[in-house]
Amino acid sequence: MNRLLDRMQRFSVPKVKLLSEYWNEQDVILIAYGDNIRQTDAKPLATLYEFSLLHLKDCINSIHVLPYFPFSSDDGFAVIDYKTVDPQLGDWRDIERLAQDFSLMTDLVINHVSRENLWFIDYLSHKKPACDYFIEMPGNTDVSSVVRPRSTPVLVPAHTHQGVRHVWATFGEDQIDVNFANPDVLFEFIDILLLYIEKGSRFIRLDAVAFLWKKLDTRCINLRETHEVVKLLRDIVDLIAPGTVLITETNVPNGENLSYFGNSDEAHMVYQFTLPPLLLHAMYHGNSHYLTRWAKDMPRPQKNCTYLNFIASHDGIGLRPAEGILPEQEVTALVDAMHEYGGYVSTRTGLDGRPAPYEINIALFDALKGTSLGLDQWQIQRFICAHTIMISLQGIPAIYINSLIATANDYHGVEQSGKTRSINRHKWEYNELMDLLNNPHSPNAIIFHELKRLLGIRRRQAAFHPDSAQETLSANPALFSFWRTSTDHRQRVLVVSNITPQRQTMTLPNHPRPEGSGLWRDLIERTAINKNTTELILYPYQTAWLEALD
Repeated sequence: MNRLLDRMQRFSVPKVKLLSEYWNEQDVILIAYGDNIRQTDAKPLATLYEFSLLHLKDCINSIHVLPYFPFSSDDGFAVIDYKTVDPQLGDWRDIERLAQDFSLMTDLVINHVSRENLWFIDYLSHKKPACDYFIEMPGNTDVSSVVRPRSTPVLVPAHTHQGVRHVWATFGEDQIDVNFANPDVLFEFIDILLLYIEKGSRFIRLDAVAFLWKKLDTRCINLRETHEVVKLLRDIVDLIAPGTVLITETNVPNGENLSYFGNSDEAHMVYQFTLPPLLLHAMYHGNSHYLTRWAKDMPRPQKNCTYLNFIASHDGIGLRPAEGILPEQEVTALVDAMHEYGGYVSTRTGLDGRPAPYEINIALFDALKGTSLGLDQWQIQRFICAHTIMISLQGIPAIYINSLIATANDYHGVEQSGKTRSINRHKWEYNELMDLLNNPHSPNAIIFHELKRLLGIRRRQAAFHPDSAQETLSANPALFSFWRTSTDHRQRVLVVSNITPQRQTMTLPNHPRPEGSGLWRDLIERTAINKNTTELILYPYQTAWLEALD
């Protein structure tokens, strides 16, 4: 506690860019591991900085560097030392340099630590204070009511100086949960949070926060005490570092996920975890029914809150967020299709004791190489269409680096790691990547340059401000369409996407400015549509951004 008070007294945020607003249409986030791109003569963080500065500065202003600390497993999410940069990636100077030219997102891996973390080593030898940082229970404790994302045991053995003990491990035996019922644990993580802000982090991602609090005979997920911790962290960042954005990462059903907004007093931003499985389902079937119904039901975010939109990340495509939205038979069909496209499916143990599909592990580029009609020639167009929809939705878009460069399934990575998530965690050699991106005929280059172009257009439209209103339309299920209206009502953009491999026609709605010219301008194609035109023709997987002109 005394150490925390000392840090708070010394706290300063010289590297955080304090903004007049939390976010705007300029905000686009790149998701990347510190070593996604490698060079033999440079540290990976320096290479990521170089690549981003040279090739992405005109279309992306923020970078989520996935855990860049020493770790023992799970590609960074089993943290050994929260306050040190992994020397194989670089050092704090590399992180601070990234934060000078880009808004930085940092993971606060708040639910668990590595077995090799000094706290856990002190627990094993019964040293204060860390010997009280973990949740110890008899190995035969009934934990059948606990909701988990894995099929491994909840309680795992630990060989301490006092004999074998069993400790809580939500995610596996190398990721040991900490005990937030001990206020010293809370103080430790507040201290870490302040360090990350001091080092320049604008966005703080609370990893796996839904599992934070444990209470026997409950589901041990989304408990009231967990929400109280998030509220406290929100109060701290709003008070000490205004403009810092707190993000909850809760891969849970839609309603539970949205609960982390609280009453505009918890997360500033929540991940749109329901979007990836619903959009993948819509593209696979060429039918937007479930996607449209979900989008129409989504509440407008509260003040100073918004969504983080994504369709691919370092993890797989979660299926729990589709619960209650996609019927079980639709989920099963989607899982079977992704198996056919070379993907894997991880399972968890349900409350009934049976395995249930939890996550599809596949590179998004391969996930979109066909439809329910079979493989076709539209993979590139379908992939671009999916991203165009994502970056059009209300909120801030986040693009995974391996999607931005159209990376295919990495079976070699799976073989090396023995982990199915590695299929979508490919590491690129810098020169190999640049050869592909400089080849105008490679799918990688085609997608990379088109997504950059679209992001550049998007960032100039007030209608795509995260706070701008969204109104979803019910139309032909072969289309997905919605309005975006700027906060000052000066710009209205109709987003229309053809999610099928066939040409589609849409009857244009009444022009929202009948007293004006009645013209439409397609921001993507840079063409005007005559006011007498009543129908819009969309080619396979084409998206139109139709701006209503005065």
